[in-house]
Amino acid sequence: MTQLLKLDNVHAYYGKSHVLHGVSFEVGQGEIVALLGRNGSGRSTTAKTIMGLVDGEGSIEWKGRKVLGRKAYEIAHLGLGYVPESRDIFPKLTVHQNLLLGQKGTGKGSRWSFDDMYAMFPRLKEREHTEAGVLSGGEQQMLTLCRTLMGDPELIIIDEPTEGLAPKIVELVADYLKVLREKGVSVLLIEQKLTIALEISDRCLVMGHGSIVFQGTPAELRENAYVRREWLEV
Repeated sequence: MTQLLKLDNVHAYYGKSHVLHGVSFEVGQGEIVALLGRNGSGRSTTAKTIMGLVDGEGSIEWKGRKVLGRKAYEIAHLGLGYVPESRDIFPKLTVHQNLLLGQKGTGKGSRWSFDDMYAMFPRLKEREHTEAGVLSGGEQQMLTLCRTLMGDPELIIIDEPTEGLAPKIVELVADYLKVLREKGVSVLLIEQKLTIALEISDRCLVMGHGSIVFQGTPAELRENAYVRREWLEV
């Protein structure tokens, strides 16, 4: 498997607060890696550090190229997409206009088109000319995911995509992530719902107190009652 993203001994700080403590892991091409942990464990900070939104120390490489210290827009242009937990849609723009803003260049040669997005989530097609601010939470999550895909990333980092969503929408998002893998897009999934991570991921990482405390397959995590009890269960 071709390695795309590699973190080696990454540390990050908010002011004087030391948040990440030597985080190291890799994500390969066409792989779904779940990054699990309780609130405050450092998962979102890890994503923001990868994307250049939080200053870090150590080494982050994308396809063998060092990216730690680059600006966020530079990292995005290299082929990394980021869907934050806050979703960050443009509420006064229509669904179609939001998708258009995510498109990289003219869209020629991209794996994804407007038709692909609307075929994947027909509800967005129905709401194509509706202002994004009046969409439901589930619809906004769909829109954010699709807008990021319109930039044709090779790896997409998704922070808590199922938070606050109805069970049927959660299943839809899980199916959507499997489609990404089938199209060769790698996924770093930041999630609290263990069942989703175990169902769709190739590997699971568990964070605690800013460090990786477990790396393994979903089957290995299922069998590790200690890790689940100490670092995942509330």
